[in-house]
Amino acid sequence: MNLADLEPYVQYKTARSGGSGGQHVNKVETKVVLLFDVDAAAVFTPAERERIKLRLAARMQADGRIQVQSQESRSQLKNKEIALGRLADLLAQALQVDKPRKKTKPSRAAVNARLEAKRRRSLRKIERRKRWD
Repeated sequence: MNLADLEPYVQYKTARSGGSGGQHVNKVETKVVLLFDVDAAAVFTPAERERIKLRLAARMQADGRIQVQSQESRSQLKNKEIALGRLADLLAQALQVDKPRKKTKPSRAAVNARLEAKRRRSLRKIERRKRWD
C-alpha cells in the first residue's frame, strides 16, 4: 500500500496545538487532524474494507471515517506527514492476517507426569488424615 494511493481519500483539518512554542503556538494552526474515508477508498477490496472496519472500530467515527491526529511538530507540514504515516501503519496492522493456531496435544510423558503428581499429592493428603483406630 502506497501513501500516494491513500491521499485522494484523506481530508485534513488544522487547529491550534498546545505544547512548546511560546507565542507562536497561540497564533498558528499546526495541529493536524486527518480523516480517512474507508468506504470511499477504492484502494481496498470489499473484504479488506470489512476487515479494516472490524479491526479499527474503536477509531471509527459515526460517519465511517478514521481519525488520526498529530501535534508533535511545530510545522503543519511535518504533522501532516506524521499523521499520514500513522494512518498507513494503522491500516497495515488492520490488514495483517493472523496465522491460524495449530492445535497441540500434550505428550504421553507429560500426561503421565501430571497424573503421577496428582496421585502423589492425593497420597500425601491421605497420610495426613487422623487415624481413629
